Amino acid sequence: MSSELQAIKPARKVASIKYAVRDILTVAAEAKAAGREMLYLNVGDPNIFDYETPSVIIEAVTKALHDNKNGYAPSDGIPAALAAIRADAEAKGIRNIQDVYISNGCSEGIEIALSALCNEGENILTPSPGYPLYTALVAKLSLEENPYFLDEANGWQPDLEDIARRINDKTRAIVVINPNNPTGSVASRETLAGVIELAKQHGILVIADEIYGELTLDGAVHVPMASIDHEAPILTFDGLSKAYLGPGLRVGWGILSGAAAVLKDYKGAIAQLCRARLSSNHPEQYAIAPALADKSHLPALRRKLSHRRDITVEMLNAVDGISCVPPLGAFYAFPSLDVDPAAEESYIADLIRATGVVVVHGGGFGQRPGTAHFRVVFLPPEATLRAAYTKIGEFVASRR
Repeated sequence: MSSELQAIKPARKVASIKYAVRDILTVAAEAKAAGREMLYLNVGDPNIFDYETPSVIIEAVTKALHDNKNGYAPSDGIPAALAAIRADAEAKGIRNIQDVYISNGCSEGIEIALSALCNEGENILTPSPGYPLYTALVAKLSLEENPYFLDEANGWQPDLEDIARRINDKTRAIVVINPNNPTGSVASRETLAGVIELAKQHGILVIADEIYGELTLDGAVHVPMASIDHEAPILTFDGLSKAYLGPGLRVGWGILSGAAAVLKDYKGAIAQLCRARLSSNHPEQYAIAPALADKSHLPALRRKLSHRRDITVEMLNAVDGISCVPPLGAFYAFPSLDVDPAAEESYIADLIRATGVVVVHGGGFGQRPGTAHFRVVFLPPEATLRAAYTKIGEFVASRR
């Protein structure tokens, strides 16, 4: 018997898992090593810039730790947090709530939801452009990719005709990210109602990712999908990461609403998976009720984001070769680039190496074939944004 050790081979599906927001940092490291001044517009983390988690959240977590609330929590979440989430959802017009569960960020909550729903070889409809977590989970769970397109010419609204064409007998859910990451679009009530109607016709679940629901700009109105139809099976996600400026707390939650008989078995499957992982973060759950009760920081936050969004749209649209649809929510923009789509990723890599401005190529989020884009995060201070957009403009001009 040979004593030579054999290489441990990873699962084949891992090769399909990409996360462009972080993957681009390998290129950024090259620029940094070359001595470039680095300006990071790639990660939607408010706390690395001039934003602070509200004191009510910090105080609640600190008190929980001092009170030794650091053992395992109930598998679905602590009662006070679950009650606060239900009350907040009902205040937003969501009715017929069948279940609420707390997770380690929305990412874990979404993985639990898809694991409880989908069998190998089935598919979920995911927006393109959309958040890369969903395509990563599709690969991780051995599902089939089934993206639908957002319509750039219509303010990046979900394309209902495209969704209808792509539903098949293996489709289990339609994902709607509203406001959208990476485009910052806010879907209209009419569009959302159309998605719900398609889901009802085909007997499938709607996953409403509404983590940016409190961050709308210019008076845009965010309509919770589950407030539109109280019978349709809808799983709504929210958390403390974005509007509550606590991404590192890893606190998210899912709200399952709709007809009880339709959701009974699925509700049980989610609960089973929640029990299997024991519990989500415990001390941090004590911040949920205070956070949802005190949203006084939000008006100032929206004003700050609106101002930085305005700088973003004005400066990028002034560049010959870039066109930016004004985002109405979240803190992202997804400008189009007048370059060969096949060269988009290498073009963005060259931009990072030449300027030190870190943005993410559009293909990392999905987009219509034959188009090229990139995503920017407009969280940084005004001076940083102006410097970054000036460098982008100079680079684009040098390549035209």
